[in-house]
Amino acid sequence: MYNFVIGLYALIVNLISPFHRKARLMVKGHREVYHKLKDKIDSNAKYIWLHAASLGEFEQGRPILERIKADHPEYKILLTFFSPSGYEVRKDYDLADIVCYLPFDRKSNVKRFLNLANPAIAVFIKYEFWYNYINQLHKRNIPTYMISAIFRPNQIFFRWYGKAYGKILSFYECICVQDDNSKELLAGIGVNNVEVCGDTRFDRVLDIKSKAKYLPIGEAFSKDKDGNRQLTLVAGSSWPKDEDIFVEYLNNNPNLKLIIAPHEIHEAHLSYIESILKRPSVRYTKATPENVQQFDCLIVDTFGLLSSLYRYGSMAYVGGGFGVGIHNVLEAAVYNIPVIFGPNFKKFREANQLLETGGGYSIHDAETFESLMDEFLEYPKVLEAAGNHAGEYVERNAGVVDRVMKIVKFD
Repeated sequence: MYNFVIGLYALIVNLISPFHRKARLMVKGHREVYHKLKDKIDSNAKYIWLHAASLGEFEQGRPILERIKADHPEYKILLTFFSPSGYEVRKDYDLADIVCYLPFDRKSNVKRFLNLANPAIAVFIKYEFWYNYINQLHKRNIPTYMISAIFRPNQIFFRWYGKAYGKILSFYECICVQDDNSKELLAGIGVNNVEVCGDTRFDRVLDIKSKAKYLPIGEAFSKDKDGNRQLTLVAGSSWPKDEDIFVEYLNNNPNLKLIIAPHEIHEAHLSYIESILKRPSVRYTKATPENVQQFDCLIVDTFGLLSSLYRYGSMAYVGGGFGVGIHNVLEAAVYNIPVIFGPNFKKFREANQLLETGGGYSIHDAETFESLMDEFLEYPKVLEAAGNHAGEYVERNAGVVDRVMKIVKFD
């Protein structure tokens, strides 16, 4: 049944590829994989194969990849992606020796891929449980690891019909899970090759913080003419539903400034934000350190700045909580500022834990947001304490890379 489903999925992707951009990129990338491996694989080198489904999983695995490159230069890195949204962004990633798509998990593809790649070690990130790949790696005695994995009771492994598929869990050298609940779930089905290591994203955001860009426009915007820090809300990855809430608050509170880095920066969305603002605003690409203090709202109309802009905030709002789910809260929390988000956060472990530690806050509507912000603005000590709780939460959960590196067996 598994092989039938994989084959059907591959067929559908090929059929829709003329009409669907991502499917078209995937089909094209799959055609190039074997030629790329034949041309670039060094038969005299040892390779560590690291696989990520998409860009988010890559960012989780990136601290491990970078540590391997630093501590074990005797290995080369083969980096694969399943999704075009990961491959197209990181296909030129300079710390990987080869970057390519992972062919569909069909037996013929798997054997052909592994015959060419012949990795010494395989590392999968978070959720990538491809039966034929894992089975074939096991048969070839290639040590295989899963990192930053998280398991929930509704996954197939814990259902009566998933027992056969769950056999592959015993094929890993070690499954490095994020929490004790995952380890207990696996123990319940007899899987004990498990270590609780945590989530590598904590290490990643600390590294990002240490390399954060100095942004003169952000620095000038967040200060008054005398150089004193002003109360500034940084809203990241926001959607219209989020913006309706915090822009309304900004319009009615002259003591607050706002930096918005929306999830989508096309002209229609930027114009919408400007249409609901009643206070002076400027787009980042039109701002300068000299003129930006004239404005109360800075609209970020370019990508790649958000993780550095959080450093200029007094508090953060992370968008997506009124839609499919919130975006990365750790990127903000690492700067010792409280993180606010919408109601759809239950599936996000770090958001739940931020709430428990007092560094995160969930709002349900404009009224709950207003009440929270009023408290922050009226009681600076409350704001400061919440920010400290957020930063301490990140620091407390770091060190995952060190734990994982002690588990992976290098020759």
